[in-house]
Amino acid sequence: MLEHADREPIAFDGLRLEATDDGYTVATPAGERTGLSERDLREALADETDDVSEYVTNWYYWQQVGGEGTARRAFLRWCERAPVEDTPGDESETEGTDEGRSETARTVPDRYEPLTDDGLEREWGQLSITVQLADSDGTSPGDRVYDVRHVEDRKADLADLEIHDRPRDARDLTTADERGRYRPLKTAPTLVSGWAFTGLAGDDLVDTVEFVYPATVANWHREQRGNLDVDHWLETAERQTGIYDVVDELPREAVEWMAEACCVDSQCLRRREWEYEEDDDLSVDGGDGPFPCREPCSLVIAAARKWAILETEEERTWEFELTTSEKNQLEALLDAVADGRVDEIREADVNRGANRYRARYLRAKRVDDEGNLCGVDSSVDSDS
Repeated sequence: MLEHADREPIAFDGLRLEATDDGYTVATPAGERTGLSERDLREALADETDDVSEYVTNWYYWQQVGGEGTARRAFLRWCERAPVEDTPGDESETEGTDEGRSETARTVPDRYEPLTDDGLEREWGQLSITVQLADSDGTSPGDRVYDVRHVEDRKADLADLEIHDRPRDARDLTTADERGRYRPLKTAPTLVSGWAFTGLAGDDLVDTVEFVYPATVANWHREQRGNLDVDHWLETAERQTGIYDVVDELPREAVEWMAEACCVDSQCLRRREWEYEEDDDLSVDGGDGPFPCREPCSLVIAAARKWAILETEEERTWEFELTTSEKNQLEALLDAVADGRVDEIREADVNRGANRYRARYLRAKRVDDEGNLCGVDSSVDSDS
């Protein structure tokens, strides 16, 4: 550190160290010492009474991390509530929160106290990330270690979880939901629990997070720096080719319905930043996810193809005979399926409209042997 200070001043996270004609100067927000000899400086840097040693080991760790200005470094600093961008002076800079807003970053002493004890925790989607100071032999001063687990397991005993230490293992954990069904959307709120990654270095932490939620760290960092490149619906739809060439024919109102169906917090943890066009916002709220969605995803495009085809059908007027309770039951069935609540309705609870036996009774009563809901297409002239 002395050699570094002799070459150029150090200004990092509230620590200032420089060599002058009168000797060395070392300063933190707690105070300043000037005119120090090399011996005096070494003693000052090891002094724990005013947290100088914490500022020094903090500087040393982030020197080893490197990559100033990169998404990886910014994310690691966010994990411990440090200023996302390195600051030379005080630490009043804001840093992104789980809700995408801002809060005051913590000073080095305010971070070191929890880092030394139980660690600092952040949530990233359904991930709970904990960072602590390393206390094992062979580590460098100020080294951090990171643990990742499902938010539902944050208080679980490690002995009850499946332990991993290789980031690539996260690929297998994210393939299927708790019922074994394939997860086509990695940012869907259906991540399985029951596992933990422990003792990770910084790079391994970021790799693990990226295996769970691809590209989220990079896009979050772009947004933090104000250069998130957003591709809105129409420009994305117009560049589709092949079987997806039809998606740009989806009516604007149908794009609203699509966003309401797919791009909300209950279905995706990303926060939708794209609109219909740059100056034409959708009325549907984009959500509160911690990481941004910069363009319609492949799942939305695939669904939009089907809806674009369906929207070309002509509307007809149908007449069905239903009791008020049966109408209400159909609405309850629709809501239960759309919200994924069908499995929550007990077979014995026949008071619920989406109860399986209620549904089977309605089908027996109102659906013919060919599976058609009994009714009349009144838009067709019966005399023709």
